Amino acid sequence: MRTLNDVIGKLPPARRQKVEARAQELIAEELTLQDLRKAQKLTQQQMAKALNIGQDSISRLEKRSDMMLSTMRSYIEAMGGSLELVVSFPKRGSVIIKSIEDVAPAPKKSAKRRRPELVRA
Repeated sequence: MRTLNDVIGKLPPARRQKVEARAQELIAEELTLQDLRKAQKLTQQQMAKALNIGQDSISRLEKRSDMMLSTMRSYIEAMGGSLELVVSFPKRGSVIIKSIEDVAPAPKKSAKRRRPELVRA
């Protein structure tokens, strides 16, 4: 039985480089927030200070599977990056939403509560 290393080893050098470059692209697409922070050589403490929150909050944030775009944007910007939202359509291709504010929900209007009227006897 041939292994992946056997197959890759038989490829011409230029093709191997192309395969390796694509593998690195795919790996980069799957980085977690923790991986991104570490790639920037930042500690959780440094991120916490930049975001004015506790280190424990950074730890919890990095483990979350779902978060608001504004939270993600703040985290990425604290590392010196910027966040772009890419929307892909089957027949139209991809569209980059330049401003995350464009997709943020409108602030909810607070409903005024009416005080119950006092009935005097």
